[in-house]
Amino acid sequence: MDMHLTGKTAVVTGASRGIGLAVARAFVAEGARVVAGAREVTPEVKALADEGEVLAVEVDLTAPDGPAELIAATVLAFGGLDILVNNVGAVRPRVDGFLAVTDDDWSATLAVNFLAAVRTTRAALPHLMERGTGAVVTVSSVNAFLPDPLVIDYSAAKAALSNFCKSLSKQVGPHGVRVNTVSPGPVSTGLWLADEGVAATVARATGATARDIAQRAAGDAVTGRFTRPEEVADLVLYLASDRAANITGSDVVIDGGLVSTL
Repeated sequence: MDMHLTGKTAVVTGASRGIGLAVARAFVAEGARVVAGAREVTPEVKALADEGEVLAVEVDLTAPDGPAELIAATVLAFGGLDILVNNVGAVRPRVDGFLAVTDDDWSATLAVNFLAAVRTTRAALPHLMERGTGAVVTVSSVNAFLPDPLVIDYSAAKAALSNFCKSLSKQVGPHGVRVNTVSPGPVSTGLWLADEGVAATVARATGATARDIAQRAAGDAVTGRFTRPEEVADLVLYLASDRAANITGSDVVIDGGLVSTL
């Protein structure tokens, strides 16, 4: 299916690995121009630049001025933008419980999982509205509505993120800008499976193995496996394209059937 994305300019945050890298690759494959924003420009992003029109921007999106710098670099390079994908995020399991989560922990979690998207959207929105069309797709999480004490600050930040996107969709929809969220369950990325990922962190605290923790999490899904980052990317691209031209204010869950409620 042609997504009609050829020649479009898409900004992807957290594009150096995981879901963000998969999204950036998918946009390039569809002929879009990609601005890959990340704290570190990885070899994978550099390699992607050899395959298509890709601008890699090294930026700290948790810094108050970082998101504006990313959008400014986009406008300077391509004259504007058509799509924003807010993907940057991070999670740290709170194996010692809520009382061990400090104010600094809360601030850091909110900065990367909520404020980075708020600020990037704020910087991008005037350019999207100027064109009278555009899409904002934000990667949230099932934890936005499945609160988990193990990730209590992350769950709260993602709930705020989803609420923000729903509210914004009502304001900007009449101006031709669509705002949607994607809520994955566990995804087979470093966030879950790296040496400092969720599975390894929980394993060290419980005496289990990281493999056991990951298999247990995968087993909670009806499909019995983690979602692949490329599957999330396919969903993001659909929502960003004009194939989804009358979808806005929606949250689409991709979790292998993990959520059992309506």
